[in-house]
Amino acid sequence: MAMQINDSKEQQHPPHPGASNGLEAKTSQHQVKIPDALRETLVSSDLAWSHANEASNDFRSDTYTKPSMPMLEAIIATSLGDGDTDEDVATRSLEEYIADLVGHEASLLVASGTMGNQVAHQAALKTPPYSILADARGHFHTFECGGASYLTGASVRQVFPSNGHHLTLEDVKREATLRESIYEIPTRVISLENTLNGTIMPLSDVRAISEWAHAQDPPIHLHLDGARVWEAVVAGAFTLREIGAYFDSIQLCFTKGVGAPLGSIVTGSSTYIKRARWSRKFLGGGMRATGLIAASARVAVDDVFFGGKMKAAQEKAKYASDLWQQLGGKLAVPTETNIVWFDLEASGLTYEDFYPLAKRFDLKFRDLQLGRLVFHYQISQGALDRLGDFFRAVLH
Repeated sequence: MAMQINDSKEQQHPPHPGASNGLEAKTSQHQVKIPDALRETLVSSDLAWSHANEASNDFRSDTYTKPSMPMLEAIIATSLGDGDTDEDVATRSLEEYIADLVGHEASLLVASGTMGNQVAHQAALKTPPYSILADARGHFHTFECGGASYLTGASVRQVFPSNGHHLTLEDVKREATLRESIYEIPTRVISLENTLNGTIMPLSDVRAISEWAHAQDPPIHLHLDGARVWEAVVAGAFTLREIGAYFDSIQLCFTKGVGAPLGSIVTGSSTYIKRARWSRKFLGGGMRATGLIAASARVAVDDVFFGGKMKAAQEKAKYASDLWQQLGGKLAVPTETNIVWFDLEASGLTYEDFYPLAKRFDLKFRDLQLGRLVFHYQISQGALDRLGDFFRAVLH
């Protein structure tokens, strides 16, 4: 029997202030006001913002959400100052808000997660030669067009985790280059990712790597690609402040999971963010009315992340992975957050058995990474039920 989960259109309520899952709001929620008559007109209209129909069956990625009506209301009511010259009120408010959430001094709004990672690495790397040490599966060097090497000239040292799950201090120490001879490329940045492919890197391993990196001479900059760090927090692994304490910089994406239409943010020290502004400008990221981005991003964080909607998406992912296994299917890795990895070959399936059939059940999959399904807060109960029917069809 299908698990009954609230449809994406149902009202979600903020968590109780006394909750201990790391989702306590650090400041009051951002309040925006538009005239009641305008709100009534928007709600009664057939605007694309008024529903999530196109996203309700889309398992390609958690970036395929639809911006919501509260985001549109926030955009209508936002400030329209110049973001390039740091004059926009809503943008400054968001940057202060996110910096405080992770316990950093400052932050910088950027156009995308890719730009955020490139800005972060560029701001951390000063005098070549230098190298970046990263998990071999990391997003920034496998799905961002090789930008780190192209833009900074850095060599990327790709490390495969010995435990098959996440990097440990032993992995990092084995592959890091600490010597500065004329034949070698010193490690100047360690770039971690959490979550990575939906799996959580434990805080204890983050702490060990951070303490070791910062004890080196010179200290090694520790960056977090935290595009989906929201998911790890929702899963109860740690709080944003707990993870933030161990990193010199963090990139958080507003379009993955939390559902904003665009934007990411880079956090760090005030001195570091000053350098990051130059990097952003160099990459063409100096934007004008950035309040349009900041307003919807703030709603995404407050309404989706703090509002408990991401937890429901993780519950759907866990239900789907459990059902797949109950029907005889095999997983490539255990489901820890919102991403499910099916092992098609071990399940006795081919590409042709799986992907073409999805369309018959009105389900949207993507084959860029075989066997991957991503759940987000706008996946509907109806789509979840059809997904179960699809599993039964392909596995029997």
